[in-house]
Amino acid sequence: MVKFGTGGWRAIIGDEFIKSNIQLVCQSLAADLDETGIVIGYDRRFLSDAAAKWACEVFAANGKKVYFIKEASPTPLTMFAAKTLKTKYGMAITASHNPSDYNGIKIFTKGGQDATLDVTETIENRIPNISEIKTIDFEKGIAAGSIIPLDPFNEYVDTILGMIDVEAIKKKRLKVLIDPMFGVSKATLQTILMTARCDVDIINNRHDALFGGQMPSPAEKTLHKLKDMVIDGAFDIGIATDGDADRIGIIDDTGRFIHPNEIMALLYYYMLKYKNWNGAVVRNLATTHLLDKIAEGFGETCHEVPVGFKYISSKMNETDALIGGESSGGLTIRGHISGKDGIFASSLLVELISVTGKRLSELLDEIYGEFGNFHLAERDYKFSQEKKDAMYNTLFVEKKLPDFGFDIEKVSYEDGAKIYFKNGGWIIVRFSGTEPLLRLFAEMHEQDLADDIANIIEEFLGL
Repeated sequence: MVKFGTGGWRAIIGDEFIKSNIQLVCQSLAADLDETGIVIGYDRRFLSDAAAKWACEVFAANGKKVYFIKEASPTPLTMFAAKTLKTKYGMAITASHNPSDYNGIKIFTKGGQDATLDVTETIENRIPNISEIKTIDFEKGIAAGSIIPLDPFNEYVDTILGMIDVEAIKKKRLKVLIDPMFGVSKATLQTILMTARCDVDIINNRHDALFGGQMPSPAEKTLHKLKDMVIDGAFDIGIATDGDADRIGIIDDTGRFIHPNEIMALLYYYMLKYKNWNGAVVRNLATTHLLDKIAEGFGETCHEVPVGFKYISSKMNETDALIGGESSGGLTIRGHISGKDGIFASSLLVELISVTGKRLSELLDEIYGEFGNFHLAERDYKFSQEKKDAMYNTLFVEKKLPDFGFDIEKVSYEDGAKIYFKNGGWIIVRFSGTEPLLRLFAEMHEQDLADDIANIIEEFLGL
C-alpha cells in the first residue's frame, strides 16, 4: 500500500518500501510528465541509490526525460535542480529524519515546490489500476539519452553564495562545527562556509545507513556530542542537518540548543530589522506565535497553515511572504526554492552572527525583551490502533475537551485539534503525517503553564 503523508511517502524497508511499490509510484506519476521531464536525487539511506535508479528506469521506459543526480545529495539540491531546469516534477529518494529502517519518496512540482494533496492523491488513486510497469535497463537508458546524469552542485552552491553577505562573514572568521548526522550536507555546507573563510570542522560524516544508532533528526536529545564539542572547541556555532539536509538544529556558542521556533524568530527578526527587508511570515499551526508578534511589531502579517511544507510554500507564493517555516526545523526564504533548505538556512544564520556582531543568545534576549516570552511543551506518544481509534473518537467525533482552567477563544479542527486561549497561549494535538505518533505542542508565556496544559490533555486522553 502506498500512502503519502505530509512529507511524502515513507515506509519500512522490505515491508512496503520495496521495488515493486517504488515502480508503481513512478509508473503512476509517469502519466503526468511532459517534455520537460523529471529530476531524481537520493540521500545516503540504505537502498536510496538503487531506488533512484529503479525510478529512472520506469520513467525512461515510458519515454520521459530523466535527469539523474549522480551522487547522494541534499533534498534541497534536487528541488533547486527541478526549479532551474524547469521540469514539471522532481523526486528525492529519502525518508528525511525517520528511523534508519524507513525510506521513502518526496515529490516536487514546478519550481521545486512540495507536491500538493491533489498530486499525491492522483498518484495513489491510479496505482490500483496499473496493469503493466514499463522498465528499461539503467545503463541502456543512459546510452539512449533518456537518462541524463546531472551534477548541479556548483550552481546550487554559487546561488546560495550569491544570496548571503559573504564579505561580512569573511571579516569575522567564525569557527563552525557541522554535524551532518551521517547524512548528505557536508560537501555543500562546508564549501559555502569555507568559501566565506569560516574555520570549519565536521563530525558524524561517515556513510552509516544506521545513522550512528539514532534518528537523523537534529533535536536537542540527539545533539549531545555536537553540544559538548562546541563548548570544548570554543566554536561560534554548531550546525546539524537531518538525513536529507532540509532541516536544521543549532547549538550556540554557549552550548545551548536553539529551538527551531527560535531559529525562525531570529531569521525573521534579522531580515526585518537588520536587513530592512519586508514581507509576511508563514508558519504551520504547531509553530510559535512569537512570529505573529514580530510580524505585528513591524507592520507585517503572519499566516497560519496546516502542517506540511506544501501548505507553507503555497501560502508564501500566494502572499509573497518573506519567510516560511515550521517548528520541526524546516524553513525557506523568498527568492530561493519553495521548499525547506537546511543548507541555505544555516548559511543565513552564520551571516546573521557576522552582520550583527551579536551572539544568538543576545539576539534572542533582544527579541524576547521586545515581544515577550514564549515557552513550549512538546511531546510525542506511540499508540496501538485501538488507542488511536479511541483518541480519534474523543477528539474529532465527539469533540470533547478537558477543563484547562483558562478561557478558550476558539477551537480549530483544520489539522488536528488546536485550542486557542484568550491569554495568547495555545495547545494542539494531532496525529503525525510521517510517523505513527500522536504529537502534542503547547505554548504559553510561562514554561510551567505550558507543561500544565500539556499534562491536562495527556491525562484526559490517558496517554
